[in-house]
Amino acid sequence: MNTLSKDLYDNSFKIAILDMYLGEPNQGKPGIYSIIHDFCAENNLKPIIREYDTRGKGDVPDLNYDAYISTGGPGSPIDSEGSQWEEAYFSFIEKLRQHNRLYPKKRKLLFLICHSFQIFVRHYGLGKLSKRKSTSFGIFPIHKTADGKEDRYLKDLPDPFWAVDSRDYQITEPNEKALLLMGSKILCVEKLRPHVRLERAIMCMRFDQEIFGTQFHPEANVEGMLTYLQNPEKKKYIIDTYGEDKYYDMLKKINDSDKIILTRDTILMNFLKEANTIRKNNYMAYVQEVQR
Repeated sequence: MNTLSKDLYDNSFKIAILDMYLGEPNQGKPGIYSIIHDFCAENNLKPIIREYDTRGKGDVPDLNYDAYISTGGPGSPIDSEGSQWEEAYFSFIEKLRQHNRLYPKKRKLLFLICHSFQIFVRHYGLGKLSKRKSTSFGIFPIHKTADGKEDRYLKDLPDPFWAVDSRDYQITEPNEKALLLMGSKILCVEKLRPHVRLERAIMCMRFDQEIFGTQFHPEANVEGMLTYLQNPEKKKYIIDTYGEDKYYDMLKKINDSDKIILTRDTILMNFLKEANTIRKNNYMAYVQEVQR
């Protein structure tokens, strides 16, 4: 029995995490791990997770995983254009896209979060990437487009749904021609701000049938957010920067079951569910071939 079939037989679920955090402390990766472990526990799977220091060392995975998650991260998503690590990153993405074109029954799924979402849009010219006038930080409503209301990862969420947003950059001004050529769809936009005469940022896209991305943080969970907000330095920074009302409003919203808890339990879970379905179908096809 070859390695792939043995992994499938053992109920192993192989996931690669492309780490964009440059070694900085964060709540993103623990949130991703938590979701993966919860999903695997619910589905009697053995998670096999490997991290790749993509932004720090240019490390990228091969195509022997069942799912790929590319994280958020600090700093500018503009300044790295043309860097060696980006060359390695987009070479991997092109290999994944080519694999999906050649082997549609064995397709590989990729989820992009925040920083990864932004550099993907910039690289493929799907919209305008720019620095915001001020940081977006908080728990905000995310509004679905018509396509978003039908998308298989989002359809279980209300409109609007709530998510953690933490970014200094934004994607606006979609390139309709480039979107059409790639087969991409805009699924969500940021909260409506009638008093601000600025275009609403694109918050979620399905780039193709296998690559999905959010500019918000669907991996955020209650434990991680509480740890972050209750850190004395973080608390002082948030109050000094955004005001006391913002701080206590976030604390209140964290525990609401219809806000980040629901988002955390839906979007990435649906992504993993689809990746696991593909894994199981591949194993069944293997078994049928062996039995012939």
